[in-house]
Amino acid sequence: MRKFYLLAVAWVALVTNADARAANLRTAFELRCGWFSNPTPGNAWLDDKDGRWIIGTQGGHQANGDWPQFKPAEWVRTNIDYGYGCACLRLRVDHTTFEVLDVRNAQAQPLSACRADRALEEPK
Repeated sequence: MRKFYLLAVAWVALVTNADARAANLRTAFELRCGWFSNPTPGNAWLDDKDGRWIIGTQGGHQANGDWPQFKPAEWVRTNIDYGYGCACLRLRVDHTTFEVLDVRNAQAQPLSACRADRALEEPK
């Protein structure tokens, strides 16, 4: 019986630690840099070395916070005023869904910064 009790206590501790780590991954802000795309109204994402982080979808999820402000030389237009640029954003994300929950800070970067990063593929 004592052995069963010790196993149960160890299992609860393991699950509690895993839950705490998962919650921390959803609450900690992290700096992510890559291609910020805003191809149409309400749709925005950031493609970085780890994948595509969804910032907003038209009629659906929208992260809290401001998007980066780009100078004309930092923005590639693909659809009237919509397009993409290079940016670094301090984000709170959900690592399981790749949704951005909050944007704390968003800074435009020169296009050359993303173009020089071999881990990134420029949008088309």
